[in-house]
Parts: sequence; C-alpha cells; structure tokens
Amino acid sequence: MTRRRLLVWRGLEEWLAETADVQLDDGRLTASGTQLGEEPIPYRLDYELTTGDRWVTERVTLTARGDGWDRRLTLARSSDGGWSGAIGDRGELPGPLAGLDHERTMVALADVHGALDCDIAFSPLTNAMPILRDGLLVGGEPREYLMAWISVPDLAVTPSPQRYEPIDDRHVRFASLDSDFTADLELDADGLVLRYPRLAERV
Repeated sequence: MTRRRLLVWRGLEEWLAETADVQLDDGRLTASGTQLGEEPIPYRLDYELTTGDRWVTERVTLTARGDGWDRRLTLARSSDGGWSGAIGDRGELPGPLAGLDHERTMVALADVHGALDCDIAFSPLTNAMPILRDGLLVGGEPREYLMAWISVPDLAVTPSPQRYEPIDDRHVRFASLDSDFTADLELDADGLVLRYPRLAERV
C-alpha cells in the first residue's frame, strides 16, 4: 500500500526547519525535501532521495545554497555496495567552512563501501531507513550500521558508524559509535521521526 506523507520539523536547540514530501511503498521510500538552517552558516538545502527494495539507498541528490555560493552533490549506490558521486560548486564557502575541498568527498566514497544508507546531517528523515528495514519498532537486538554521512551545508561525505537499539513500539535509541552522542528517537507508526531530542520535533 502506498502512503504519502508531508512532514514538517522545527529545531529544538538551534534554528532549523525542514519539510519533506515522503512516499512509502512496499519496502521503498522516495522523498523530496527542503532544510533551512543557520549553523555553521545560513543555508538552504534541497534534496531528493530514492531507495530500492528493503529501504536501501539508491540515489540522493542535494543542493545547498547560501549568500554568494552553492554546492551540489549526487550520490549513487550500486548493487555491489560501492558508492559513486558527482559534485559541483559556485563561489566560496564563507567563515568556518572557507577552503573546504570537494576532493575529500571523492576520497571518502571508498570508506563508505558496503553502507546501505545515506545520512543527511540535521535531517530526521534519514533515520527511517534502518528502522524500517530491520523492523526495530517491533523489538529485537541492537543493530550496528555504517552510514554514508553527508555534512551540511558543505556536502562532504564521511563514514559514520552508528547503533540503533529498540526500546518499545514508539522509541528507538540512536548512538554514534565514534562519539558519545545518543538520542532516544520518538517515532510514528510508519517509522518516521516525531521527536529527535536536541535536534527537531514534528510540527
């Protein structure tokens, strides 16, 4: 059964807003969304995400824009677990992001080989794929994942090891395995985030 959802989140500790038009259909997810933020610099992010069977990322396209600059990134995952990318930019990122080089993104793609999912920074949407794929709302053991993590707004890609631990039929605990960050995610019946502590909540 196909389900269409229009989701809107607002930031909790930082100024942040995101909206996503999401379609869930027999183990697949497609979404287009817009995120607005002000840290580390003001930006607008537009993205399109497509998964294949079992919620595995097939392709994500992102464009980040700010005052006098933009960045574009397309990531595609092949059936053998490899990732490829196309990048583009206009203008220089200001302030703390000045001088960042897209070459590091292309190098990092080899380090995310085997990852099933992308993870867009600050976006509650991309938590859905592992939760749905492994049925974490119905219990089971904690699961560990490697994610192709996309920082925002510079759109650099780095490997991110993560753990998801079922709590009950509405909550899953997220833990970063390369830092001490954890968060108990509150989810709706479709496995989509209602509240991500310290990050965002649904409006």
